[in-house]
Amino acid sequence: MNLKDAGIREILAFNIKENRRKNGFSQERLAEKAGISTPFIAMIEVSRKFPTPEVLDKIADALNIKTWQLFAVSPDPEEAMERLHTSIVKDINNVVSTAVKNAVAATTFQNR
Repeated sequence: MNLKDAGIREILAFNIKENRRKNGFSQERLAEKAGISTPFIAMIEVSRKFPTPEVLDKIADALNIKTWQLFAVSPDPEEAMERLHTSIVKDINNVVSTAVKNAVAATTFQNR
C-alpha cells in the first residue's frame, strides 16, 4: 500500500495491521494483549475508529514497538532508488567536473 498520500487514520490502520501480522497475532490476540476489545481493533484496522493516546500506547506495547512507529511511513522503494540514482549521478558529475577543471588548470599552468 502506498501511504504517501494517506491520511493519519489509514497510516495507523496499515501499521497496526502490518505489525500485528509480523508478530503472528490475530486481531483477537492483539486485543487481548492490549486489554481492549477485538471489535475495536477491527474498527481501527479499517480506519473507522481512532484510539486515544492511552490505547495507542497499549497497542504499541502489545506489538513491542514504540508508539510513534504506529504513525511512521516508510519510503516507497522505487522512490528511494530514484533519489539514490539522482544523488549518485550528481556526485559523479561533481567529481568529473572537478577533475576536468583541475586538468585544464594544470595544462594551462604548464603551458605558461
